Amino acid sequence: MEFVPTQIPEIILVRPKVYEDPRGFFMETYREDRFSTGGISQRLVQENHSRSQKGVLRGLHYQIRNSQGKLVRAIAGEIFDVAVDIRRSSPTFGQWVGIILSAENRWQLWIPQGFAHGFFVLSETAEVVYKVTDYYAPEWERSILWNDPRINIDWPLAGMEPILSPKDLNGKRLADAEIFD
Repeated sequence: MEFVPTQIPEIILVRPKVYEDPRGFFMETYREDRFSTGGISQRLVQENHSRSQKGVLRGLHYQIRNSQGKLVRAIAGEIFDVAVDIRRSSPTFGQWVGIILSAENRWQLWIPQGFAHGFFVLSETAEVVYKVTDYYAPEWERSILWNDPRINIDWPLAGMEPILSPKDLNGKRLADAEIFD
């Protein structure tokens, strides 16, 4: 596995070693010792799986308590995956990283605690699997507005209006959101 820091070094792109032959392929998606050596040593306690249609935008989500680090990958289709630094004391506060994750490239993105996360579906459908460092706690879930001009994410919308949940339509601007110190 290759662990590649992004422009926000705490966010790490994980490129697995894929072994292919005429029968198909094999790859390790998680191995504790290699992840620890690659800078990801948090314990992963829950795995989630979602399916979305083209144009769905989920996010920007985080838990203000029971904060979650996330290891995200697309197992079907293609997404534009985004992490936003919402740690007020961070030198990269308000900055974002966006990476295309797909079933084809098999990459994963490590997003530590203190970041909001979201993704936009580029393919007809996409299935996303992500492991987290703490359990889902709906009472602590928060959402930042996907198109907050302060953050200015360059979503690859190609002229379409994203499909949003009511929760995401009502996300707060970064300036008004409950965030991390």
